[in-house]
Amino acid sequence: MFITLKALFIMKNLLGLGRYLFTLPILLFGVFHFMHGNAMIGMVPLPGGIFWVYFTGAALIAAAISILTGKYDRLASLLLGVMLLIFALSIHLPHVLAGDQAAMPNLLKDIALAGGAWLYGLYGARDYSFTG
Repeated sequence: MFITLKALFIMKNLLGLGRYLFTLPILLFGVFHFMHGNAMIGMVPLPGGIFWVYFTGAALIAAAISILTGKYDRLASLLLGVMLLIFALSIHLPHVLAGDQAAMPNLLKDIALAGGAWLYGLYGARDYSFTG
């Protein structure tokens, strides 16, 4: 298969744009955890509600910064995907199964973002410290 230099240039730029388009919402979700923490406490299925809201907000912000800077971005994207899948299964899925169809977009969003995080970690991460 022959790939031209122009095609490589376009793919590299799209990957860079994709990194920003993926990371900006993650960063904002993290900030929202701090801005609206008290409103999120009721969604936390564990004791210590506000701690977990702030902890996951900090984790979202840290993952976004890691992906943007390329420092430990492979690890960050792996862990981000795991956290988002946990959100989907422990917070949104029970609401959907209880008949709350308004929770379905959040379930699907978190599943899609988890997949995107893992795809980024596999194909876009700049930190190659885990490849040997």
